[in-house]
Amino acid sequence: MLGDITQNLWWSWQLDARELFHRIDHLLWESTRHNAVEFLRQVAPDRLAERSRDPLFLERYDQVIKRYERLTQQNGNGTWFASRYPELRNRSIAYFSAEFALHRSLPIYSGGLGVLAGDHCKEASDLGVPLIGIGLYYHDGYFDQTIGLDGWQRDSDDPVDPTVNPVVRMNGPDGDPCLVPMSISGREVQVGAWRVMVGRVPVYLLDTDLECNDKADRDLTARLYTSGAEWRLRQEWVLGVGGVRMLRALGLAPEIWHANEGHAAFSYVERLRELIERGLTLSQAQEQIRTTSVFTTHTPVPAGHDVFSFPQLEQVTGPFWNTMGITREQFMAFGQPGLKDQHFEMTVLSLRLAGRVNGVSARHREESRRIWRWLWNDKPVADIPIGYVTNGVHLGTWMARPIRDMLGETLGPDWESDAEPEAVAAAVRNLDDDRLWAVHEGLRHLLFHYVREEARHRWRDQWKDPAKLAGAGALLSPNVLTLGFARRFATYKRADLLFHDPERLRRLLTDPRRPVQIIFSGKAHPADEPGKRVLQKVFAAAQNPSFEGRIAFLEDYEMHLAQRMVAGVDVWVNVPRVPLEACGTSGMKAALNGVPQLGTLDGWWAEGFTGKNGWAIPLASGEGDPDQQDTEQLFQLLEQHVVPTFYDRLPGRHSPDWVHMMKAVLAVAVERFTTRQMLQGYVTRYYVPAAVGEAIPGDLPSQPK
Repeated sequence: MLGDITQNLWWSWQLDARELFHRIDHLLWESTRHNAVEFLRQVAPDRLAERSRDPLFLERYDQVIKRYERLTQQNGNGTWFASRYPELRNRSIAYFSAEFALHRSLPIYSGGLGVLAGDHCKEASDLGVPLIGIGLYYHDGYFDQTIGLDGWQRDSDDPVDPTVNPVVRMNGPDGDPCLVPMSISGREVQVGAWRVMVGRVPVYLLDTDLECNDKADRDLTARLYTSGAEWRLRQEWVLGVGGVRMLRALGLAPEIWHANEGHAAFSYVERLRELIERGLTLSQAQEQIRTTSVFTTHTPVPAGHDVFSFPQLEQVTGPFWNTMGITREQFMAFGQPGLKDQHFEMTVLSLRLAGRVNGVSARHREESRRIWRWLWNDKPVADIPIGYVTNGVHLGTWMARPIRDMLGETLGPDWESDAEPEAVAAAVRNLDDDRLWAVHEGLRHLLFHYVREEARHRWRDQWKDPAKLAGAGALLSPNVLTLGFARRFATYKRADLLFHDPERLRRLLTDPRRPVQIIFSGKAHPADEPGKRVLQKVFAAAQNPSFEGRIAFLEDYEMHLAQRMVAGVDVWVNVPRVPLEACGTSGMKAALNGVPQLGTLDGWWAEGFTGKNGWAIPLASGEGDPDQQDTEQLFQLLEQHVVPTFYDRLPGRHSPDWVHMMKAVLAVAVERFTTRQMLQGYVTRYYVPAAVGEAIPGDLPSQPK
C-alpha cells in the first residue's frame, strides 16, 4: 500500500505521509530529495521489516492509509466544492498550462507560472474542485544549471526518468498507448500522454516521443521553452489542439476550459472546429467558446506574449481553416492585431475567444486593462472586462513543518482543511514570541546546514577552484541578518539593484557590529543573454573577497531549494521594476513562514503591504532614473530600518519589533494569499458563472481593422 501512495503526489504535501518515509530511513529520504518513488526503490528491505515491527510506526501508517483511501474512494464527497455546489460535482474543468511544478523530481517547470499551476492543482484536490490538468511531458526536463568560473550560466538537460516518477503511460482499450493524430508542418504526428495524479486531480502530459513519429517530431516535447519561435509554435499547437483531442480520446468531457496563459490558446481553435463540424455557425461556435472559457494572463512583459508571423503559423498548422470550414483570413483574424499586421498574437487570440479574462493581482488587472484596451477600441480603462484573482500559494507545500505544527497545537490537527482564514490569522497573532523566534532560528540553521552540505558535495564531485566554495555560501554565518533573493533572472526583476553602489553595499555587508549577508539563487532563460549577464554580475560579487563571503549564489534553483530558502532567510527581497511584476508569489511563500518582504509596491505587495509586515520602496517619482531612485530607497530602508530593527535585541534574545513583524506578515499571508482563497475566487467568480451559462461581462473585443 505504501507503493500505491508513492504513485500519487498527494503524499508530498501531507506531513504524516512524509513522516513515514522519514522514519523509515531519514538519511536516504534526504539524499533522494524527498522523492518517494525513488526512495522506495532504494530503501533496504531490512529497514522496511524493522519498521513493520514498530507499533508506533504501524499506527501512523494505518492513519495515512485510511486518509489516502478516503481521498481515492470518496470522489470529492464532503469537500468544500461538493458541499457548496453539489449540482456541479460532475462538471469538470480542463486546466491547460505549458508547465506544472508538482515536485522537484519532475522538472517540467521553469518558474512562477509552473509553480502557480502546480499549486492550483493541489488546492483543487484539497477543495474537491473537479479539475483536469493538461500540459506537456518534457522528457529532457527544463535544464540543469552550472556556473563556470567566469560566472556564465551553462545549461544541460535534466531528463525525466519515468521509473522514479509517479507518471503512467495512458493506454487505450487494446492495451497500446492512447494516441491522437495531428498534422504538424505537413506531417502526421501521433501524440500520446502520461498521467500524474495530484491528489484527486489527474494531470495529463502530452508526449510526441514515440517510435511511430519522425525523429524531428519525437523531439517536439523534449524541452520546455525552447528559443526557436517555430519550435515553440509547434509545442503550443500540440498543447492546444492535441490537448483537446487527447481529452476526447480518454472519454473526458470538460464543460469549462481554463487556459493558464496564452501558450494553450490553440485549444480554443480546436474546440471551434469541433462545434462547426457539429453544425454550428462560426458566430454561434464563438459565442459558446466565450461562454465556457476562462483565460488568465500572467505578465505585462512583452516577452511573455508569444507572437508568430503568418508564414510561421501556416507552415506549422497547414490550411487548418479548411477543416473548420472558414477562410484563411477568418482564421488569421482570431489573433491578428490589425488588418495590415501580418502577425498572430496568442494573447490576442485568447482575449478574443475567452469570455472570462483575469489578471493575477489588482495592480496587474489595471496594467492589463491599460495594455489591451485597444482591443476594446480604447474605451475607458475601467470599462475593459478584465478582472483579477490574486495568486496564492499552496500552504501544504510552502509552509514549513515546524510552523504548521505550532499552529496545529492551537487550531487542532485538521486546521489546514477545517479552520477559517480569520481563525488562523488570529492564532498567528497569539503565538508566543519566544517560540516563534526559536522556530525561525531552527529553520535558518536548517537552511545553512543545507547550503554547507550542497557546497561540500559539489566541492567533492565538481568544483576545483576554492573561489566556487566561498561563492556557494560556505562562509555564511547563521547568526547574521540574511536577505534572500531567488527567482528567475530576468532583467526587470533587478537582482543586481544593490550592486549599483558596490561600495555602499560592501559597507552594509561587512559592518563589524551589524553585518548583513545575501543568498541569491535562480536561473536565467537559456536564450536571455541580458539575464545571464545580471547573473554573472551577482556570481562575480559572491566570489569577490572584498565582500568577505557575505554573498552567496546557490546553483540550480528548484522547488526543494526554494522550500529551504523561503523558510530560512530573514528578509525576502523582491524589487521588480514597477509595473512589470504581475504578482511575485515567491514573497507569499516567504510570508507563509513569517519572513517579511522588502520590495517595490508591485504585484501582490501592492495589496499585501500593511506598513507593519515588511518594508515597501515608494513608487518612483517619474522624474529621473527609476533604478537610481529605487536603489537609494532600498539602501535607506536597509540601513535605517531593517538592520537596526533586526539587531535591536539582547544577546541570545529576539527583537520584539521584528517578531511582531513576522507575525503580521504570516497573518496576512494565511488570511489572504493562499491558493485556498485564490481557487475559491476562481470557482465563485469564473468557473460557476461559466458552468451555469451566466452572461459574459462587458463588450466583446474588436476584430482587425
